Amino acid sequence: MQSFTYNMSYPNLWPDLEIRHLGVLLAIAEGHSLWAAADVLDLSPSAVSQQLATLESIVGERLVERARGRRQTQLTEAGELLVRHARAVIARLRAARADFVAFESGAVGSLQLGTFQSVGARIIPALLREFATAWPGVDVVLTEREADDELLAAVEHGEVDLSFAAYPLPEGPFEATELVQDPYVLVVPAASPIGAGRPARLEDLRGVPLIGNRSPHVRSRVEEALRERGVEPRVVMRTDDNGTLQGLVAAEIGVAVTPLLTLDEQDPRIRILHLDDLPTRTIVLVWHRDRYRSPAAKGFVAAAQRVSARLVPVLQPGA
Repeated sequence: MQSFTYNMSYPNLWPDLEIRHLGVLLAIAEGHSLWAAADVLDLSPSAVSQQLATLESIVGERLVERARGRRQTQLTEAGELLVRHARAVIARLRAARADFVAFESGAVGSLQLGTFQSVGARIIPALLREFATAWPGVDVVLTEREADDELLAAVEHGEVDLSFAAYPLPEGPFEATELVQDPYVLVVPAASPIGAGRPARLEDLRGVPLIGNRSPHVRSRVEEALRERGVEPRVVMRTDDNGTLQGLVAAEIGVAVTPLLTLDEQDPRIRILHLDDLPTRTIVLVWHRDRYRSPAAKGFVAAAQRVSARLVPVLQPGA
C-alpha cells in the first residue's frame, strides 16, 4: 500500500498558529479595541491580549497598536494584511462546515437559498412546488436580500447553498447557470399619454417624475441608460418594495423603469410599455464553485431551469 507523509514544516505554515488566534485578530479589527473583542469572544481583556501577543510572536510582526484602557486600537500595516487572509480562511472553514452538513444530510435536511423580491414573487412559488414533489424530505430555507453583493457574500461564506442573482457577477468563487432574460419596461399610469400611438423610448422621460428603485443593480442600469441618451433622471422618490413602486405609479406620483418580473401585470391602474433601447436583466442561479453540491442542490438547479423556461413566453414583448 502506498503511503503519504505530509511535512508540516515544508512549506513553513506557522505550525503553532491556531484558528482562535485569527478569530481574536478579526474581533479586534471589527471591534476596534481589545475590550470590544473580549466582549464578543466572551474572554477577559487579558486573555485577548495574551492570544494577540502569541499571534504576533508566531508571525514575527506587530499587528496592533495598543491603546490604554478602552480607547480604540489600530491595526498596523502587517495587521491589515493578515486580517484580509484571516477573513478568507474563516470563510472557507464556514463553507467546509456547511459542505459536511450537506454531505451528511443527503436527501433529508435543508437547502439554504438566497433570493430577492421579484424572483420571490414570480419564480419561487412554482419552483418550491416542483422541488417539493421530487425532494419531499428537503426543506428550503429562504434568505432574502435586496442587493446582489449581500447574496453573493452569503454564497462565498457558506451561509447559503444557492442564490439568485443578476449578471454580471463580480470576481469570486462563483459558478452560475442562466435562468431567464427579464426585460426592463416602462410603467406609467393607465391614463398617461406616454407611449400612446408609438413605441415608448427612454427619451420620453425627459423632465418626467421618476420613481427610482433602491436596488444598486437596477438603479445604475436604468439611470446610466437615461444619461447616455441625454436625459437626466428626475427622481422624486425611491423605494425597494416592488408593490410600493407600482402603487406610486398607479397614484400618478411618477413613472418607473423596472424589470418586468417586479410587476403585477394584471393591475388595471397601470400600463406596461416595452422598451427596445435597454438591455434585459439576466437572472442566474449561483453557487460556490469549490463547495460540495448535494444531489438536492443539483435537483433544485434543474427545477429552477424548468420553471424559468415556462416563464420565457410570458416575458416576450407583446405577450
